Amino acid sequence: MDPEKRVRKYAQQNFNEVHHCTLNPDGPGVVRIFLVPPVVENNDPIVGSSVAIINGQDVIPVNTSWSILLIEFIRAVNRYDGKAVTDQDVEDIQEATCQAVRKVYPFIRKKRLRRDIYTIMKTFTQVAHGEVVDEPIDYVPLGNYAPFMRAPHRMDLMVSAMATGGRWNCNQKCVHCYAAGQEQAEEAELSTDDWKTIIDRCRAAGVTQVTFTGGEPTMRDDLFELVEYARWFVTRLNTNGIRLTREYCDHLRAVSLDSVQVTFYSHDEATHNDLVGAHRYADTVAGIKNALAAGLNLSVNTPLCTANRDYIATLEFLQGLGVTYVTCSGLITTGNAAKPASEQLQLSEDEMKQILREAVEFCHAHNMEISFTSPGWVEPGFCSQLGIPDPACGACLSNMAVTPGGHVVPCQSWLSGYVLGDMRTDEWDAIWNGDLCAAIRADSAEMDGTCPLRVQNGFLGTGEKNPPTVDAEEVGA
Repeated sequence: MDPEKRVRKYAQQNFNEVHHCTLNPDGPGVVRIFLVPPVVENNDPIVGSSVAIINGQDVIPVNTSWSILLIEFIRAVNRYDGKAVTDQDVEDIQEATCQAVRKVYPFIRKKRLRRDIYTIMKTFTQVAHGEVVDEPIDYVPLGNYAPFMRAPHRMDLMVSAMATGGRWNCNQKCVHCYAAGQEQAEEAELSTDDWKTIIDRCRAAGVTQVTFTGGEPTMRDDLFELVEYARWFVTRLNTNGIRLTREYCDHLRAVSLDSVQVTFYSHDEATHNDLVGAHRYADTVAGIKNALAAGLNLSVNTPLCTANRDYIATLEFLQGLGVTYVTCSGLITTGNAAKPASEQLQLSEDEMKQILREAVEFCHAHNMEISFTSPGWVEPGFCSQLGIPDPACGACLSNMAVTPGGHVVPCQSWLSGYVLGDMRTDEWDAIWNGDLCAAIRADSAEMDGTCPLRVQNGFLGTGEKNPPTVDAEEVGA
């Protein structure tokens, strides 16, 4: 058979789904590899590069030959899923990979294939561990790759509603809560089986990472079951940390949660409690300690405002606890954060830039990793000048969200007025390629570090209702 025909036949048979494997699953140093094929254009499956997504974060373009090599390597690795891999098993994995690839490329020597396998795995491991990469690779901007995407890389599953039956359903009542008061965040919660159906449909669509969020996702008694059901994905939990007892954290690790992010407003107890609307400082600090003790991959996020502008003191406090990865953000004017109580606490751009300068300097000096996640707060290029990535809007591009009732929205902060479909009943292609989703995706791909919820660009979706006036503390931890 003609070499090109062999490649095309292989691509037609194998480039129709996401391929995934996990190296060193018990860590530390876990490497999760997802190979995502491109959208087929004109019935030609080898037009456009596939991408390898490493640990749900780094996106690396992969040419056709390396895609074939990766698919066969992933298949060989997955035969040992759940087993301890011996040196002989590693040898067998390489041999099986070479044999399969040589059916497509029969004239490539086995020695060359083994060298390529070693190069790929070494490169991806270096990327996953944040090390200097030996091989020259190009990280593809998502805006450039958007035409070839078939789904966002991350889906945020808002499994817990903000209010149920007219009763506040969170153990805090944050001043800056983006979901509070937004209709889609107060839908009737889906059942466990409904969420499993949605998780299945996310996998079929080609989503590679799911985040369990809310509301407060730990309010659900079936959270462990849902996380374990989603173990094929890179899984993350966004939480206020209140329910993170040591036993709870051990259980999260047992069901293979990949990472947890805890929102923590301030080292100062009174400031933190004021901003979360409940006396929960001690519980959240304990949750951070318990997550670290259980060996969970932990990050701590701090939404910045004038009340907690002394961010360096918070970083010093977190470093003392053993936290090494932190994120910070500006305020997105939606939900409660669009109300006067929150808006009056917003920082100016100059104030935000000064805080970021000092924070990055502190983190670099103390072996902490920091990122700023809010696009539109500082001019494009400012963060990269500090040595951290520039934030960008990923709505309908890198990320989307599913509301407590199963509706798909552009992102977990963008809940009012822009429902794109129902994840349980609508065909994914109809949602992803629908006019509104496509328009938002094109906007995200072209934006230069701007959040559509902060500017009047035709896609503004702020909440209009106030949350129920119920004391957050009456909801048990």
